[in-house]
Amino acid sequence: MGKYNLLLVDDDPFILEGIGSDLEYRGYQVTRAASGEKAVTLLEAFHFDLVITDLVMGQTNGIHVLQKTKQLYSDAKVMILTGFGDMNSAISALRYHADDYLIKPCESEEMVLRVKNCLEDLELSRRISLHQKILPMCCVCKDIRDDTGKEPGTGRWVSIERFIHDHAGVDITSSYCPECARKTMETFTGKKQ
Repeated sequence: MGKYNLLLVDDDPFILEGIGSDLEYRGYQVTRAASGEKAVTLLEAFHFDLVITDLVMGQTNGIHVLQKTKQLYSDAKVMILTGFGDMNSAISALRYHADDYLIKPCESEEMVLRVKNCLEDLELSRRISLHQKILPMCCVCKDIRDDTGKEPGTGRWVSIERFIHDHAGVDITSSYCPECARKTMETFTGKKQ
């Protein structure tokens, strides 16, 4: 398991300490926040891989913490943990893209399994995102496969110049860097520069 940063948010000190200690024992780095307001402050200062937040708290509830997390870090996972589970709160959590919803009290093993599942989803999302950023280039002719708007792997092959022009609206002019200019001059004149 990699080093993951978790933010645990609950206004119940027993829940905060119990779940926090259990997750730390299992190798996770856990930051605790005793209120939604404290959680928002921490979110604005640090990136967390997973936020586990109570739903019903003081002024800043779990839905607000969920929204703030997704606003700041679209890849972060959020688990809603609540003792007041009902259909409306579950629908609200899903509407705002919660990644999991768990009723408390819950067994330690259930919590650990849900955390593990959220973090596996996070890793998969990160891998997919990484692969989407790879630009296929022919190792011989240096043409680029432009999959824009196409099924990955089915795009047309275009020159680097065409790709840059189409995607950045920039035209390229030919030139020499100082090293290539020196080597070209040596080739033409037969003298070392």
